[in-house]
Amino acid sequence: MPVLTLNDAIGAALAEEMRHDPRVLIFGEGVATKRQDLVREFGGRRVRNTPLAEGIIAGTAVGAAGNGLRPVIDLLFAPFLCYAMDELVNSAGKLRFLSGGQFSFPLVTLAMTGAGWGVGAQHNHNLEAWFVHSPGLKVVMPSTPADAKALLKSAIRDDNPVVFFLDIGLLYTPGDVPDGEHCIPLGQAAVRRAGDDVTLVSYGKTVHGCLEAAETLAGQGISAEVIDLRSLKPLDEATILASVTRTGRLVVVHEANRLCGVGAEIAAQAAEKCFASLRAPVTRLGGPDAPVAASYPLEQAFVPQAASIAATAASLCARQAA
Repeated sequence: MPVLTLNDAIGAALAEEMRHDPRVLIFGEGVATKRQDLVREFGGRRVRNTPLAEGIIAGTAVGAAGNGLRPVIDLLFAPFLCYAMDELVNSAGKLRFLSGGQFSFPLVTLAMTGAGWGVGAQHNHNLEAWFVHSPGLKVVMPSTPADAKALLKSAIRDDNPVVFFLDIGLLYTPGDVPDGEHCIPLGQAAVRRAGDDVTLVSYGKTVHGCLEAAETLAGQGISAEVIDLRSLKPLDEATILASVTRTGRLVVVHEANRLCGVGAEIAAQAAEKCFASLRAPVTRLGGPDAPVAASYPLEQAFVPQAASIAATAASLCARQAA
């Protein structure tokens, strides 16, 4: 099994899907410069740099998708999606519905997000909840290279628009990636660690913080289950609710602003559907309602860390014991 970084796993998925389907092409900000291996194999007609004009890039992708192609676009940093909101939300997300299913819009939008590079607030803003809240769009954010490859392949083959977030802090983290054809259906979470006392739910880089916290908790005699959402929409409610029903405790962790974040939806689902099983209040850990600092230490302080995750989970278990 080869070892690839998450960034290389994305490149491998693109290459495999472009070989698999001649309708797949990629264009966007710097893609031909960053992925010259794709240019060499597939040529400039299918791998193109574009001007820094996110709305035009996204609008072109919507038109291409509506006319039978399967475009992948790279808009670099997540805040740049602000310039493409009309095209992605108001066109790609709605036109299949408005056409009564006569048209499909199979396009994937790549964007980097999260802490790790100290790029400042206008380049680092975890806004995935915006797109989860937008009807017609699917939203993905993997935490491992293997999942990045498998989920991107599924996203490219999906007949709906998919916003695919790449966590900056994980881009060059290596991991095992299966050889051959390997896809993960969108909407299928992964149980990264089984446990019986508390459920930790997360996505992106904070999954790894939850796994580290689970190790700490194990030393305290607390068994934590760690769920990696992988796909934010569709959301694997069944896996989450089954775990919370069994453990009776839930901590939802993400780097994005805690206010109105994905964690709020998960907390509401647990409160509505698992209330009788809860042994402690549902708890959310997230970033503050503030722009991210460019300072690397301050940026890291913005993100929930393993120590705070472990302390929060331990406090929920202590409440029950008391």
